[in-house]
This record gives sequence, C-alpha cells and structure tokens, in this order.
Amino acid sequence: MSATATLVVIGGGPRGTGIIERIAANAVELYGNQPLEIHLVDPHPAGGGRIWRPDQSPLLWMNSMAQDVTMFTDETVEMAGPVAPGPALDVWADDVRAGRVTPDADPAVLAEIRGLSGQDFPSRRLQSAYLRWTHQRAVAALPPGVTVHEHRTTALRVTGPRDGRQRVRLHGRAAPLLADLVVLTVGHLDSEQGPEQRALGDFARRHGLVHLPPDFTADSDLDALGPGEPVIVRGFGLAFVDLMVLLTEGRGGRHENGVYVPSGREPVLYVGSRRGVPYHAKIGYGWTGERPPLPRHVDRAWADRLLEAAGPLDFRRDVWPAIARELGHAHYHRLFTAHPERTALAHEVFAERYAAADPDSPELAALVAEAVPDPADRLDLDALDRPLDGVRHASPASLQEALRSYISADLARRHDPEHSQDLAVFLGLLSVYGQLIRLGDIGGRWHGFFSYLASGPPGPRLEQLLALSRAGVVRFLGAGLTVEADEDHGVFRAATTTLPGVRTEARALVEARLPDPSLRHTASALLRTLYEHGAAVTEDGLLAVDPADSRVLDREGRPHPRRFALGPFTTARSSGAFTRPRTGGPAFRQNDAAARAALAFLRDLSCHDGRLAS
Repeated sequence: MSATATLVVIGGGPRGTGIIERIAANAVELYGNQPLEIHLVDPHPAGGGRIWRPDQSPLLWMNSMAQDVTMFTDETVEMAGPVAPGPALDVWADDVRAGRVTPDADPAVLAEIRGLSGQDFPSRRLQSAYLRWTHQRAVAALPPGVTVHEHRTTALRVTGPRDGRQRVRLHGRAAPLLADLVVLTVGHLDSEQGPEQRALGDFARRHGLVHLPPDFTADSDLDALGPGEPVIVRGFGLAFVDLMVLLTEGRGGRHENGVYVPSGREPVLYVGSRRGVPYHAKIGYGWTGERPPLPRHVDRAWADRLLEAAGPLDFRRDVWPAIARELGHAHYHRLFTAHPERTALAHEVFAERYAAADPDSPELAALVAEAVPDPADRLDLDALDRPLDGVRHASPASLQEALRSYISADLARRHDPEHSQDLAVFLGLLSVYGQLIRLGDIGGRWHGFFSYLASGPPGPRLEQLLALSRAGVVRFLGAGLTVEADEDHGVFRAATTTLPGVRTEARALVEARLPDPSLRHTASALLRTLYEHGAAVTEDGLLAVDPADSRVLDREGRPHPRRFALGPFTTARSSGAFTRPRTGGPAFRQNDAAARAALAFLRDLSCHDGRLAS
C-alpha cells in the first residue's frame, strides 16, 4: 500500500470516543495490521467534549446515578463486533480509590471521587474525568499501526467527491486534512435564532430588556439577570434545573435542612412550560426480582414491518399504540409479579387478555378496571404526560401550593419501591428506544416524552426546587405558557391556561432549553455546508442517515460512501452516548455498525489496486 489510510472524527465527546473504542474492538478482525491514521477534531479536551468539559461549575450534576453510567459494551448490546467490557462510573471510582487507575483530574475532582457512591449523582466535572480516562483507554487499545492525532480546533467544512478523498477544513489551519473517511460526532448543535427568537431579541434590544435564547445553560450570560428582578423562564426541563442552580447556589445561596437561605443576589424565576411541571424525578431505588420480558410488542419484527410498509409513518397512528402497549406490558407485569395483593385476576389470564385487546379500546379499559382495583396502580400515559390538562386555579397562591404538593408526591412515589412498576416502565422506555431509532425520524413528540418521564433530575434537585418555591425565589406559572412582547409598555408578558386571566410581567425572558437540532438553522458552518451541498434533512431539519450504519444520505436517498454521522442531530438519534449498564445501549450498537462499516471500506480501499484513492 503506497499511502496510509486516514479517518477524521469530528467531535471529541463521548460519541467520538465510542467510535474509537469500536474501531479498536473490531480492527483486528476487519482491518488487520495495516496502518491507519485517525485525526480527532474538537476545540475541547477529548473524552468529554463541550458538554462534559472539565472547566465548568462543580454545582452542575449529572442526572444519573454513578452506578447507572457506563461507556462500555456488554452482552446485552445487539452488535456484530466483540464485547469489550469496562467499568461503570461507580466501579471506576472504586478503581481510582484503590490506586488501580490514575485519572487526569484536578484535586477537587479527586476529592469528589474519593467520596462517591453508586447512588450519588456525580458532578459533570467528575464525569469529564471518567470520559477522559475512557478515551485514553480506547486509544491505548488500538493496534500498533493505528495512530491518533488530536486537533484542538473547529472543523469548518467537509468537501470532496463521493469517490475520492474528503477535504476537512479546520479553523486556524491553512491546508485541509485529507481523509478517506469522515465521521461526524459533533453532539448538540448551536442554532441560529428562528423568526420568533429573532423578534423577541429585537424587541429586547429596542426596550433595553434581557432575552436569553435557547442555549446550553452553562454557556449563557446569566450576569445579565439582576438580583431581585423578575425573570420569565420558558421551559421546565433539565436546562431549567441548571439555571435554577446557577442563579441560587451559584450566587452564594445555600440549602440547610430543606430551607433555602438566600444571598440576596438571586432573581425571581417565574417558570412555566407546555406541561407546567418539572420532569419526573429520577427513580431512587434499584431493581429486585423478576424483570419484565422486553421487548414484547415493540421488537425488531415490529420495526421491520413498519419499515416495509408503504408510505410515510404517522407517529400517533402507526407507532404510539405499540409504545403504549409495550409500556403497559412492563407496568402490569411488574405489578402482578411484585405486588399481586393489589391485583384481582390471575396474571396469566390478564396477560393473555391484555395482549389481545386494542390499545385505547373500551375492552382494555374494562380489563384494567377489573384486574387492578386501585386507579393509582393503573398506567395512564396521558395523565402522566399532561398532569395539568384541564386544571385551573383561581390565584397564583393556589397554584404554588398545588404544584408543591404535586412535586412532593412525585418525589415520594419515585423513591418508594412499592411503586416499582414505575421502574418497569422506565426499562420499557429504554427497550422501546432501542427499536425506534431504527425507524429514523419519527418527530419530536417521542423524544420529549422520553426525556420528561425517564431523563428527569435527581430527587435532591426537586427537593431544592421545593425549598426555592417556599422561599419565593421560584414561582410557578403553570401549563400552556405563552409569552408576548408588549411594545406599549416595553415588557415581556406571560400567560398560562392554568391561571386564566393572570398575566406576569418581566423585563427578562430566558428560554430554558437546548437549541433545536436543525441543520436548516444551525450555527455550525460544518453542518450548514453539508446541507447546502446536498445532504438530506427531514422536515424537522435532522440530518438523514442510513439506519444500518449511519452513512449520510443525499437527497436521492443514496448513502455517501465516505461520510458517517452519529448523534442527536441525525435521524438515528438515541437516548445518549453512554447508558445504564446491561440495557442494550442503542448508541453502542450504532457505534459498532459505523466502525465496522468504516473499517471494511478502508480495508477494501487499500486492496483496490494496492493503494488508497487520491
């Protein structure tokens, strides 16, 4: 071979590490001992990337327990490549304490590691150290002929013919990197502001107001929010939790025995959203006993049938009924096997009749009512998804008390193993996700529902929210939040369906959510260039990729032989680049398929005429 094959991975976060780890695992089988150069491009340190970079506030936590985080495959991952096991985060911390591992971390993070238990929610700085170590381990596992070069800069664009080397332009480098293959693992995207956000920003500038558009909360200019000032916050998910923490503890306040002691530097946060409630708390107990057999309904055969069907998929018609059936199967299997005293039918009888009934049918409702006497033990996905639908309060004070009661009840339930059917539903959600990513873009409703139910904040964060509410630092607005710009009075004005006739005025508005992952409006020159040069995107602006191996598709549906993309900006977005151990890890499956396809391509390329294409 007259030249060394070159692979460029753009994005050095956990997804980029996952690709390198799978290349290491599969290289001997598919690539042999041939030389390969890997160039890893990211302005942030490899391993954590931007989101998990080490230089962020120690107040920012993960929303997963240490025992529920791994970057390593196990036998539950459906993939062609070999399993390469490794420690979950809590086991890695044990290894650090025992001196078996020496992480690249500062003294404060090392101190946190020394006190970490499996049930703790680590800081993101600690997770950064784990991810950095995982990256270094993946690089060390590569065969001797494979070398990795890190470029701490930004990739600006990728060009080149389908049948020739790609050219990757980097910021600050005159000559492009020449690549036989390019893999994009850039993670979450910055976005240009759409029409609504531009209009709100223009309004704020005209009137001397503050408008913070969708962004990563850790990167937002929160200094613009003054002490004691009312701030309308649109969004009640994890971005809000970060905002809440940085504007309270981050400004010198403290929590003492369930009471918030303010510093006097906090603004007053008026928070609402479409649902009007925070994401459900993380479940605070482990699994015991028999697991529900998953998947039962949303399995590979079901996904294959949908993929073979003619015409576009309609989520509500074609997908949601099967999801509801799967989650119900998980819920009732756990209820009947772990809490049979709260059921009124034999499990076998119920399971047979449940499988035969149509979702949302009167027959199913009658069966559940007959078999499960207490309505609190029945699964009502609509009520879970929209708990404030139809709820009205006569005053803001009434709403504050009601929302505090709702959050307290959610916290109690999510930490009570007597309601362990909730954990079964969580496992059902993970199982469903593993199949839905095979369908490509199914719209945002599923991803929002999954995050709300399965990816909520740690319980202690909601306890802090309750304390902040009692202290008057956080005030709830309710559901169906709308915000208007009042030109005559020069203020933002919020209204909700939960408080009819009540309007909240403020001179600051924060959009507490991540930017939409749309290539049509992305601020990334790299991905905007891909779109402008013919890459296919969905109606929602996601980059279209082949579900088999994550190759980028053009507008004729052809996979690009030399470009791959994985992550939340693609049609194959999964629930995360790392996952809970022994839950199948859809992202790991995608990484493996992409790495194997890349290695096979490079092997065949090197064999063709005994040299690489130029």
